[in-house]
Amino acid sequence: MNPITHAQLDWDEQGRPHSRVFDDVYFSDQSGLEETRYVFLEQNRLQERFAALPAGGRLVIGETGFGTGLNFLCAWQLFEQHAVTGARLHFVSVEKYPLSHPDLQRALALWPELQPFAEQLLVQYIAIHQGFQRLVLDNGRVTLTLLIGDVLEQLPQLDAHIDAWFLDGFAPAKNPEMWTAELFAELARLAAPGSTISTFTSTGWVRRLINAAGFKMKRTPGIGHKWEILRGEFLGWPADTPAPPQAKPWFARPPAPQGERHALVIGGGLAGCASAASLAARGWRVSILERHPALAQEASGNPQGVLYLKLSAHGTALSQLIVAGFGYTRRLLEHLHRGVDWDGCGVLQLAFDAKEGQRQAQLAEAFAPDLLHLLDREQAQAKAGIVLAHGGLFFPEGGWVHPPALCEWQAGQPGISVLPHHEVLDLRKVDDHWQAWDGDRLLASAAVVVLAGAAEVQRFADLPLKRIRGQITRLPQTADSAALTTVVCAEGYVAPPRLGEHTLGASFDFKSDDLTPTAAEHAGNLALLQDISADLAERLQAETLDPTILQGRAAFRCTSPDYLPIVGPLADREAFDQAYGVLRKDARQVPDTPCPWLDGLYVNSGHGSRGLITAPLCGELLAAWINDEPLPVAASVAEACHPNRFAVRALIRGKTG
Repeated sequence: MNPITHAQLDWDEQGRPHSRVFDDVYFSDQSGLEETRYVFLEQNRLQERFAALPAGGRLVIGETGFGTGLNFLCAWQLFEQHAVTGARLHFVSVEKYPLSHPDLQRALALWPELQPFAEQLLVQYIAIHQGFQRLVLDNGRVTLTLLIGDVLEQLPQLDAHIDAWFLDGFAPAKNPEMWTAELFAELARLAAPGSTISTFTSTGWVRRLINAAGFKMKRTPGIGHKWEILRGEFLGWPADTPAPPQAKPWFARPPAPQGERHALVIGGGLAGCASAASLAARGWRVSILERHPALAQEASGNPQGVLYLKLSAHGTALSQLIVAGFGYTRRLLEHLHRGVDWDGCGVLQLAFDAKEGQRQAQLAEAFAPDLLHLLDREQAQAKAGIVLAHGGLFFPEGGWVHPPALCEWQAGQPGISVLPHHEVLDLRKVDDHWQAWDGDRLLASAAVVVLAGAAEVQRFADLPLKRIRGQITRLPQTADSAALTTVVCAEGYVAPPRLGEHTLGASFDFKSDDLTPTAAEHAGNLALLQDISADLAERLQAETLDPTILQGRAAFRCTSPDYLPIVGPLADREAFDQAYGVLRKDARQVPDTPCPWLDGLYVNSGHGSRGLITAPLCGELLAAWINDEPLPVAASVAEACHPNRFAVRALIRGKTG
């Protein structure tokens, strides 16, 4: 992995940005706004297409080259002017060199009439790191998915149906990599039937290559100093070219639910509230069925959770999910009350032994410094405000969160009702509806059910989830401990004070089923504190604290065998084993048999100790599955999280569910 850097810009005397890498301008030196509206909005007939969208309808725009976001903001403005309430805009854009926040702010200041849209974008334009980054704008009416990286690495991982394409890389002579047959084949793979396309260039070889990919391009009069531009429509995959491979049937999209858009979410923790919020943003009515008297009563109920990124330098599916999920959660937190509900104080992971130091050095080479960078011991002490035995890896955008506040905010979105004291013991399919029962009492029914109750999901689905008990300790703040200014982690973690208390944790117990906090684990947490910082332990007067009277709470983390969450549609396991039994003999076979889905049944579980980072984005992933929308993560990541991965692996190993 090579860390993605920000765009390197020069500014001319009119205040316009110019790319140093490509030696080219970002927009016309005459009128960037007029050119955008003519080349991209008008040639793709967006005004009439936005006006024709029904409530609940959507249009998906794809773009090569996000740049300053000018095309996106103009499309959003036109959508706002002409689309009915209840319609939605999806905008997916690839960008190898994203602008820094200050540069984006400076560039967008050139267009005062776009200010209301630019301001919303700038609020959410944070933690934009490599890979897929989803931004939710205008209360969910507009979704922006940025693919940060090389276009031929990112686009092949996109799972979407694009209705209109904006080709807006730098000029072909300056940036030939953005104008290749390989890229145009990707545009064709992703094009929805009748998809349109436009670009500012009229270069003959570009037109011929796009035509060869299945589009019918024609020259049309240009604007400003451009004599001609290109526009076209997708006719279909060329007959003389091998079609792109289809998704394996067990990872293909299930049929979109029909009828009333009402969903039941079983479980009111981070995963359940995130799933409910993402569905509600799409116009669904959602009922959260929670067995406890209130939301976030189990693992999501800790006073402080840490935005801690356990990454790999090798770009694994889990690492990609964590980077994408961290960005999404970090943007969500802008809606909460800083200082009480969350604090972006940073997270310091100490290099407590040689192996950890080596791992951190690899990560510092693989990721950009605005995500993580190394601090020596003196720098780490200055950042943390306490004496430390080691330096380490610092995540400047990290911090702590009060998880119940995030759950309450998500569950408070319009269209969501919370039903406490509703413990679902049985699910029954009656016609096209699922019924949730508590013994002989019918609790609720809907066409769609999301299982988000951690390990309790196993009551309704054959999934390999395990519970790990964890206990945190609440330590009263002292006058001296208030000096701690960032979260510090070693084998455990300690957070700066919230409402007069530090959170310290957390233990790992794979055997105990008892959730009563124990003095032994409070003592174990105090030992973790000594390892983090003897100075902080002294400031907290840890040696005088009696573990038998310390306050804390225990809860179960719920995790899967491969440590990835389990997110997506569920299949009938017995019918699945029959449909794909050939995998027992030949793992390379891909039978042309549709997956036997349990229509309307989905899961979002298995987030382990990183639910703050993965559960909110997985709510978006689930909503994308249900609504047949662009996925917010790479296709390989979605497949790595898919519930069917376990059934496929079992068949390949010759086992039956």
